[in-house]
Amino acid sequence: MKGIRDWVFTQILSKSLDSSRPLSGSGGFFPEAPSSREEQYDHQGSSHTTSSVALSVRPDTSCSSGCIHDNDPYTSQQQILVEDSNLLDDSPYRKKMDPLAKVEDLQIKFLRLLQRLGQFHDNLLVAKVLYRMHLATLIRAGESDLKRVNLRNERAKGIAREQEASGLPELDFSIKILVLGKTGVGKSATINSIFDQPKTETNAFHPATDCIREVVGTVNGIKITFIDTPGFLPSSTSNVRRNRKVMLSVKRYIRRSPPDVVLYFERLDLINMGYSDFPLLKLMTKVFGSAIWFNTILVMTHSSPTLPEDPNGYPVSYESYVNHCTDLVQQYIHQAVSDSRLENPVLLVENDPQCKRNIMGQNILPNGQVWKSQFLLLCICTKVLGDANSLLEFQDSIELGPLSNSRLPSLPHLLSSFLRHRSVSHPAEPEIKVDEILLSDVEEEEEYDKLPSIRILTKSQFKKLTKSQKRAYLDELEYRETLYLKKQLKEENLRQKESKLSKEKSFAGDDDANDKVSPEAVPLPDMAVPPSFDSDCPVHRYRCLVTNDQWLARPVLDPHGWDHDVGFDGINLETALEVKKNVFASITGQMSKDKHDFSIQSECAAAYVDPVGPTYSVGLDLQSTGKDLMYTVQSNAKLRSLKHNVTDCGVSFTSFGNKYYVGAKLEDAILVGKRMKFVLNAGRMEGSGQVAYGGSFEATFRGRDYPVRNDSVSLTMTALSFNKETVLGGGFQSEFRPMRGMRLSVSGNINSQKMGQVCVKMASSEHVEIALVAVFSIFRALWRRKENRDIEALEGG
Repeated sequence: MKGIRDWVFTQILSKSLDSSRPLSGSGGFFPEAPSSREEQYDHQGSSHTTSSVALSVRPDTSCSSGCIHDNDPYTSQQQILVEDSNLLDDSPYRKKMDPLAKVEDLQIKFLRLLQRLGQFHDNLLVAKVLYRMHLATLIRAGESDLKRVNLRNERAKGIAREQEASGLPELDFSIKILVLGKTGVGKSATINSIFDQPKTETNAFHPATDCIREVVGTVNGIKITFIDTPGFLPSSTSNVRRNRKVMLSVKRYIRRSPPDVVLYFERLDLINMGYSDFPLLKLMTKVFGSAIWFNTILVMTHSSPTLPEDPNGYPVSYESYVNHCTDLVQQYIHQAVSDSRLENPVLLVENDPQCKRNIMGQNILPNGQVWKSQFLLLCICTKVLGDANSLLEFQDSIELGPLSNSRLPSLPHLLSSFLRHRSVSHPAEPEIKVDEILLSDVEEEEEYDKLPSIRILTKSQFKKLTKSQKRAYLDELEYRETLYLKKQLKEENLRQKESKLSKEKSFAGDDDANDKVSPEAVPLPDMAVPPSFDSDCPVHRYRCLVTNDQWLARPVLDPHGWDHDVGFDGINLETALEVKKNVFASITGQMSKDKHDFSIQSECAAAYVDPVGPTYSVGLDLQSTGKDLMYTVQSNAKLRSLKHNVTDCGVSFTSFGNKYYVGAKLEDAILVGKRMKFVLNAGRMEGSGQVAYGGSFEATFRGRDYPVRNDSVSLTMTALSFNKETVLGGGFQSEFRPMRGMRLSVSGNINSQKMGQVCVKMASSEHVEIALVAVFSIFRALWRRKENRDIEALEGG
């Protein structure tokens, strides 16, 4: 239940608020013990896991701000009154109360602070904080705490007013703020402006702060402690060492007393199109860790600048200029943490003594905002949210970093791949020795040798034949070709048996069998290169020879690449050998690399073949997925109970990141006669707290001339169960020759979710007119494009 509530909490908070600049709160800066504090800041930026209530994530705009007021129906149904004795009791029980009671007490403190600042409860910022604390309490509460899980806002407001009027109990609330930024941006001047007195030294010509020191004061009855730090130098290779030294010293200092809020300073008037502080922000993330950005407020000093002009020569509006500058800084922060979900609140500051003032003598910005009260409100809200996060123990609820790191492999896909995997016991041995079975029962063993000789006609002679004579002549040639290919397959099978016997003699110590003749070099078939308009076909660049039986290396080329793109996209390496008697090993690997990506796929397998018993095999598959690697270890055992029946059982173990998946399967293959084959399998895959079940039944019917002719029809039925949902599917695949010189392949599938596809492929060496079908497709695509252009022209008019 705890993991489910954490997930629901994160989902609700990320979709509940409508704001362009949401608050940020981090529990990582509010540990309960000194040891946990040290661990938070010892954690470097290489890890993106932080402790947060997920309040810094960009919210969805699907919920308006009206959903956070007291008259909300959902809120009123969930809120239950809490007796006054539970709130005003100052007994020792109050010191040992549970986290829910502490959050209620924190809410009353927050409302008392709002009264001191003169802030109204309908303020959007205030309403967000109250609503988020309300959601957090609801999700963290247990079954027994539902009766006192909430504190009505109106009830809390009354209690806060009574306590603030009487002054009892005394309000104990303080804020510790860490100040960071480049030198000369106005960090010390802002501290003096907040306290309305010179607390720190300032200088307009050279850095005034040369060491870390604390500045303590009281504003509106709130104790505020600033940790003033030396300024960073501008981003450059020569200043990296100095900036790192300053950051490490600050990191050591805040280990003893972590801050509640972090202020990062920038000058609004110096941000332009050439602004780039990414190296500095990246260094801060690396030294302090990503958690520092969860409770960071962006402070823009010199916020009364001369506004630039737009392309028409008129000054841009103040709001658009501020949004442009703050978005630019936020974009570089996103790049530093490799996550665009983070949003930091922005505070505009003006420390010039000549700036505008309101009738009460307070400094105001060009938009009329009093920045000092906004500063206190932002800091209080950030600290309250962080304290609530720490009290409710919402730890590691959000991870900052690339979204690709959170990707997990699909459990149904892993199970389907595992069920389709076929282990081969010998590089040259068929899986169920289908070829050997069929060839051993051939009745026409010597028929080809008994055939009379035939006269091969020339083209001119063939044209003189009648239509029936042509058909009979071609049928005779095809019949003789089929018999010849069967004879060749039988001879090849006999050669393999003889080679196997000779190897067995060599293992037994027969010296005469050790005289081996090196095989001849055999050229591999030409590769299919991408279509090109060049007259010179570059296929010769990819030709290679097989010089031995052990290693085969050849280039990898994408046949769908661009014109003139005929470079090597990768390399493929294969080997298969007999390690010792009845022990075989095979390795297949492919590596591809370009300017941006690097991918590798490898399959290694080893098998022990008992001539009269089972076959055991083990394999290791390696595959790159982005920047991560997926490892899969599989083990199979084949049991041959009958000559035409093979039972295969296997287990699989997959590792991806810190996730592990375990699977098991059972498969049985039956060969009926020479043409029918049935395969039935079932399997299970488990990992990451989930389980998937699946199975399939496949029936294959082969042609009369198999294996010489690969005519076949396959029917498949599949079932997959995952997350209490079952998907049934069916498919077919057929390949045959409808007429001489033409080959047709038809395949299709459909499932219970009303999804499927049909694919038809046709190849012919004689009927070239079939290619005219492509003309229809091209014409149809051009016609649709013309219609789309006409529609766009009408809409534009």
